[in-house]
Amino acid sequence: MHIKKRKKETVLQELIAIITSNASDQDIREKLDDYHENDIAEALENLGEVERKRLYHIIGIEKVSEIFTFLDDVGMYLEELGPQKAAGIIENMDADDAVDALDEVGSDMREQLIQYMTKEAKEDIELIRSYDENEIGSQMTTNYIEIGRDLSIRQAMKTLIEQAEENDNISTIYVKDDSDKFYGAIDLKDLICARDYVELESLISTSYPYVRAHEKIDDCIERLKDYAEDSIPVLDDADTLLGVITSQNIVEVVDDEMGEDYAKLAGLTAEEDLNETLFESMKKRLPWLIALLALGMFVSSVVGMFENVVSQIALIVSFQSLILDMAGNVGTQSLAVTIRVLMDERLTMKDKVELVWKEIRVGFTNGFILGLLSFLCVGVYIYLLKGKTPIYAFSISGCVAVALIVAMTISSFVGTIIPMFFHKIKIDPAVASGPLITTVNDLVAVITYYGVAWLLLINVLQLT
Repeated sequence: MHIKKRKKETVLQELIAIITSNASDQDIREKLDDYHENDIAEALENLGEVERKRLYHIIGIEKVSEIFTFLDDVGMYLEELGPQKAAGIIENMDADDAVDALDEVGSDMREQLIQYMTKEAKEDIELIRSYDENEIGSQMTTNYIEIGRDLSIRQAMKTLIEQAEENDNISTIYVKDDSDKFYGAIDLKDLICARDYVELESLISTSYPYVRAHEKIDDCIERLKDYAEDSIPVLDDADTLLGVITSQNIVEVVDDEMGEDYAKLAGLTAEEDLNETLFESMKKRLPWLIALLALGMFVSSVVGMFENVVSQIALIVSFQSLILDMAGNVGTQSLAVTIRVLMDERLTMKDKVELVWKEIRVGFTNGFILGLLSFLCVGVYIYLLKGKTPIYAFSISGCVAVALIVAMTISSFVGTIIPMFFHKIKIDPAVASGPLITTVNDLVAVITYYGVAWLLLINVLQLT
């Protein structure tokens, strides 16, 4: 494919001009061969239905199938084609893409599409749809090459060529034994370079990594990323090869997981999108907000317990937000580190204890440095700008400094231990993050700040 470095807008304009031109079908087809399917998919959104149908006719069903895999709202385009033509397009997609496309259309349309499909296509789609969306089997594709281990080099090449007509994922060739069980894998380059007299067995990597179809995505995504292979085989419990997870699948899964984790960090029960109704968005956000409201009320009631301190030194309230913000920031940092570390299932109890100890030390050290800066800056501010005595000014700044050190140390501990607890009881630690950690740390910071203020100021400034 001819590639030039051009702006996205320019490419889009060029494609629209080509598609809507009066050139012959052959000329349009040849020009479109110079563009990526993703760019053509974007151009479809800027065309009318008549222009799109003309394009489908020009480029053929296989090219259309490739383009449709890049569409965000593929259901709309399938429905304008009619069941028979749409079924032909879905049949030419990889099975995992076909499942995604079917999910984009209504249930009635879906049943009609399935009726027009071949038996083989139906079986591949039903296989992938048989797994829960959080299982790795739901993300696999049946686009792969498989050969027997007892073939010669020449026979293996012939089988590869025959299967490549239907499956273009050929960089890794998978091998099965006499019992049709997964045996290993061969790199395409090794097979191409092998001489006829070489034993096929010598090319097979029998310890090639794999995942089980019913494994949870969360449990195996890190392994898939670590191997960095073009594709990883997916086996059933009997070691039969069912499909593969490609690098593209892995990127999509990681993106989805990041989206879910981001939603959880925001205190949502699931991801939101632009098309959701007001009620659906409220349903996802309200449960956490109600729980956090209760915690927030408790935090506020704690402040009321120190009403005597606040009434006599109102200035101390000015620096409350500083303590709360820094405690929240430190807790969130520890949370992010902990969730990332907990992804490693090989983590021992010793490792977890060392992580907690490290985060406490980091929180204390950072708190000490920031507390020292706060002691100087707040003291000078109160002394010069508020006109207070040095003892008064640096007593309050000392209160801020000590509270900052204690709050940041405890918040580091809380931000580490809470996700560990949730992970221990088999609850996603990301759920225990964001707003929950912040609110808990607010409570810690308030108690610390006003507790220190009471102990320090009642003795230094002789408060009653």
